[in-house]
Amino acid sequence: MLRRMTEIRTRKQYLPKPLEPTLEALPNPLLRYFAATRPAFLAVTFVGCLLGLATAAFSGIAVGPALATATLFFALVAHAGANVINDYYDALSGCDGANTERQFPFTGGSRFIQNGILSLRATGIFGYSLLAAVVPAGLWLTAVSGSELMLIGLAGLLVGWSYSAPPLKLQSRGLGEFAVTAGWLLVVIGSDFVQRHGFAFVPVAAGLGFALLVANVLYINQFPDVKADALAGKKTLVVRLGATRARWGYVVIAVLAYGWPLLMVLRGHLPVVALVALLPAPASIAAAHQLWFRAAQPTELTPALKLTVLAASAHGLLLAIILSMPWLRPT
Repeated sequence: MLRRMTEIRTRKQYLPKPLEPTLEALPNPLLRYFAATRPAFLAVTFVGCLLGLATAAFSGIAVGPALATATLFFALVAHAGANVINDYYDALSGCDGANTERQFPFTGGSRFIQNGILSLRATGIFGYSLLAAVVPAGLWLTAVSGSELMLIGLAGLLVGWSYSAPPLKLQSRGLGEFAVTAGWLLVVIGSDFVQRHGFAFVPVAAGLGFALLVANVLYINQFPDVKADALAGKKTLVVRLGATRARWGYVVIAVLAYGWPLLMVLRGHLPVVALVALLPAPASIAAAHQLWFRAAQPTELTPALKLTVLAASAHGLLLAIILSMPWLRPT
């Protein structure tokens, strides 16, 4: 058995790792800038928007395709801008440059600045341009849906910007998980608001568990980055607690994430069939198990990072599908 485990570990050392981006691999400027937004990670915002549209449909509101498409597109642009801004400020702080234990593409940034694909200045201009592009779209959506949407949009932009930008630098103050939870809950609430033209509790009932699972994605990503973050003075929760104690944080967030929709079903805010959205819980459990024994081994954490992304996306999608079913709408 010991020999077999040694063979498996040896084989894993020689498995091909994801290639980091290079200038030679991205000769097209448009493709280069698109890739700098880390498009694969925009999926959680796509799911959040679908969930917000589903909560509106669950309330008996006819979802307008044009407004839904515009909401989805500009939410993705805002998330893309936040990703690029995060790269910019992490390069300024030096944490991405010092990160030798990164697990690309999940941690250590996009590597566009570090690998010479985009300059620091170009990255900053691009990130702020993306955030600025959302403003006129937000004003239009506010005009057609309700003035309170401006508050949701401004709060979302503030969270996306202040997550890594000074003077707030929420992640560096150990507040990143709260910011991410608020940000993705706002995605669900905002998508619902555009269709509903007002506030309701149902997007909170459906969205908070999903938002917490997204926060766990950002939380577990901090474990491979802990040494570089500490070196750069980026005091994330994992840096503050240390890898051993910080393992409990992942468990607590996951319990809250799955406990919330269960509570909402028990209180009658969500239908009983919404419990199907708890099916991804084993992925979170498996990730927690791996993190528990490998928290200080960055190269061994990639499966747990993938499982955490899977859990968040699958939970949100399942709940969106369930709430979209017309026969489940309250009468």
